[in-house]
Amino acid sequence: MNIDEVLSRATFAADGLLPAIIQQHDTGEVLMLGYMDAEALRRTLTEGRVTFWSRSRQEYWRKGDTSGNRQYVKSAALDCDADTLLVRVEQQGPACHTGAHSCFDVDPLEPVIGSPEEATS
Repeated sequence: MNIDEVLSRATFAADGLLPAIIQQHDTGEVLMLGYMDAEALRRTLTEGRVTFWSRSRQEYWRKGDTSGNRQYVKSAALDCDADTLLVRVEQQGPACHTGAHSCFDVDPLEPVIGSPEEATS
């Protein structure tokens, strides 16, 4: 599928953005969530580095341009509805702006743990 086909298939939200889940390619660890518009998606798929759209700064940014903690694209896939992107990367350094390895390391919650053995009514 060429880049134009991908861009026409992707379903961007009303604000023009597509959520992008960033995952470490070899361990499966979820590192972060970012947002892409069509141009950021095009750059990500054609340049080998992940590009996001900053909702707060209203500009494009690539992880690592200022910190050195880069993300190199290994694979990418749209979900079944084409409204979320999964990008598998080789992460160099921490993924989170706080310095944590993953953005999901900083605020763990304590949910009730479910089990498939539980009876449902």
